[in-house]
Amino acid sequence: MEDILEKARQLSVLKLSQKTPSYKRFLYNTLKNTKAKIIGIYGARGVGKTTLMIQLLKSLNLNVREAIYISCDHPLFTDINLFEFLDEFYKKGGKIIFIDEIHKIKDFYKHIKSAYDFLNLRIYFSGSSAISITDPDFSRRFSMYKLPILSLREYIEIAYNTKLKPYTLEDILKNHEIIAQSIITSINQKILKLYDEYLNFGAYPFYFEDPDKYIDRLTDMINASLYYDIGEIFNVSSEKIHSLKKLLSTICVSKPLELSVEKLANISGITKSTFYKYIDYLVKTQLVIHISHEAKRFKALRKPDKLYLANPNLFNALCLKKDIGTIRETFFVSLLSYNHKLHYLDKGDFLIDEKYVFEIGGRKKDYSQIKGLKNSYLAIDDIEIGFERKIPLWLFGFLY
Repeated sequence: MEDILEKARQLSVLKLSQKTPSYKRFLYNTLKNTKAKIIGIYGARGVGKTTLMIQLLKSLNLNVREAIYISCDHPLFTDINLFEFLDEFYKKGGKIIFIDEIHKIKDFYKHIKSAYDFLNLRIYFSGSSAISITDPDFSRRFSMYKLPILSLREYIEIAYNTKLKPYTLEDILKNHEIIAQSIITSINQKILKLYDEYLNFGAYPFYFEDPDKYIDRLTDMINASLYYDIGEIFNVSSEKIHSLKKLLSTICVSKPLELSVEKLANISGITKSTFYKYIDYLVKTQLVIHISHEAKRFKALRKPDKLYLANPNLFNALCLKKDIGTIRETFFVSLLSYNHKLHYLDKGDFLIDEKYVFEIGGRKKDYSQIKGLKNSYLAIDDIEIGFERKIPLWLFGFLY
């Protein structure tokens, strides 16, 4: 184990010598200042979990005997006893360790729990998917943080080297005219142009590494999520993975109202219970967002569920034909779902946090579909600044 530790230190030094983006995601300060002993970072592939950990490690100014980074998908850590490694690191003066791709270690949660109980060691860990590190018991015991896709605000900050503040949903509902005007004035850009950019290539930080290869990287990310995360962790066969990929393409070309889990299960010839299981895999890998009808909160009605791709960028990798209404709803759902609960409705499109009703549409959309509904709003595409209960759709990209 001593030899493995020494090689791990060498690899950590090599990793730290690589250039790291200067931009820091919104979770950076929270993770840096937390007093928790065990901190987990989960999220979709490609959202920047590894970069975030390296940035945190570099900020510590500790030597390699006190703080290191390891990635469990490296051959050095194949079949390793993680607790024994952590114990060796601690005995030799280790204080903080950053563990990437932790789901590659069999029964990793048992090793982390043992380290929590017996070692005075601070551990940051992450995985390439949310599948294995969001167990409820695990989440209760440790501090878990989800890193989502880039928001529109973050994309603009990186792409145009500017600084913008996020707003709560309540801020936006009460003061959206003032907020929108402030943002437009400060960026000195056409906000609808930036919004269109974001829809096409603004969700993942790796766009900025090589813009010309973005679609290729996006396709690789989807395949890795399917074949490695779902395939390996849940032991799903390649044939079934191919069916899941076809399902993603079906979601891509369909309008949400035309699509339901029940219909898809019948079309594919898969039992509804098995189909729900597969949908759950896609949700956990954050390729799909699954939204139920608001009546299901009370189990009052049998209503079909709706499926959305996890963000608008995925359309470019999965299909050529894109419905503008679906893109609008997908943008809204992808940004709201990070901090809020969503259900869909018969009257209005979405119920947010069991309180606010939203109808999504273009500039000609009126209030007829939400007439008489309390706390109801329009989220409107193709407008820079709204009025009263008519809010620009792009502004919901500033929620984090």
